[in-house]
Amino acid sequence: MHTLPAHPFGTDITSNYILKKMAACRSWEDKYRLIIQLGKKIPPWNSTLKHESIPILGCESKVWLAWQNIDGYYYFAADSDAKIIKGLLALILALIEGKTRDHLKNINFESYFEVMNLLNHISQSRSTGLRSIIEHVKKI
Repeated sequence: MHTLPAHPFGTDITSNYILKKMAACRSWEDKYRLIIQLGKKIPPWNSTLKHESIPILGCESKVWLAWQNIDGYYYFAADSDAKIIKGLLALILALIEGKTRDHLKNINFESYFEVMNLLNHISQSRSTGLRSIIEHVKKI
């Protein structure tokens, strides 16, 4: 596997930072804009990395996920061809980056998204795709 593209999630942009920014949003439209902005911080992948990564089934959009285990800690990269999905991937990356396998299995993703009140505002197909991404992470 090639070196994963660097991103700021889990280091410069943490899940706590995202939760604070989401709490400051006054409307769903503000949250939507924030999600899109966060997604723009995920670097685009080249075709080689996409070919070597895991395509996530269950998403209407194309989604790719890759990870590396370095000394028992997992580092991730993700990409999508859809802006909103790329933004949702950013939210996930902020939560999972640099965690151990046990930590990944015990993350309460549902609670994380409930606190941001996102699950009520995304389509059923995006919700299904999001759950598929989370299931892949938990199976690592």
